[in-house]
Amino acid sequence: MRPRVRKTVVAIHIVASVALLGEVWGLVVLNTAATLTDDPGLAHAAYLLMPALVFAGGIPLSLVSLVTGVLLGLTSHWGLLRHVWVAAKLALLVATICLGMFLFDPEGMAAATEGGIRAATTRQWGQVAVLGCQLAMLLTSTALSVFKPRARLWSVDPVQSR
Repeated sequence: MRPRVRKTVVAIHIVASVALLGEVWGLVVLNTAATLTDDPGLAHAAYLLMPALVFAGGIPLSLVSLVTGVLLGLTSHWGLLRHVWVAAKLALLVATICLGMFLFDPEGMAAATEGGIRAATTRQWGQVAVLGCQLAMLLTSTALSVFKPRARLWSVDPVQSR
C-alpha cells in the first residue's frame, strides 16, 4: 500500500475506533441514567435514544474499524496474526461487536419500560454490564495500540505468506 493511502487508512481507522469508544461511553451514560432514575418516563426516553446511537454510530463505526484494521494488518509489517497485540485487538473488536449484537437490547428495554412501567433492575444492570464490558475491551484495544507488546504468535504471518 502506498504511504499516502496507508496514512489515510490509518487515520480512518483511528477516527472510527475513537468514535466507537465515545459512542459506547454515551450508551454507558444513558443506560446508567436509565437504571438509576426513579422516573420511568426518563428511563423510557433514554432507552428510545439508544437504538439511534447504535444504528447511526455503533454499527457503522465498528464495521469501519474492523475493515480498516484487517486491511492494515494484511498490508503492514505488523501482520494480521503475527503479533499478539494485533490479534488481540482483532479479537477484542469482534467480541465487542458480538456483545452488542447478542446481549445489548435497547429496543427490548424501551418496550419493557413503555407506559411508565419500570424494567427489572437485574435486566437494567445487565445492560449496563454489557456496555461496561464493551468499554473495557475498547480501552484495552487502545492501550494495545499505544504500547504494542512485542510478543509474537508466529514468526511468519500465515495470511501474508500466501
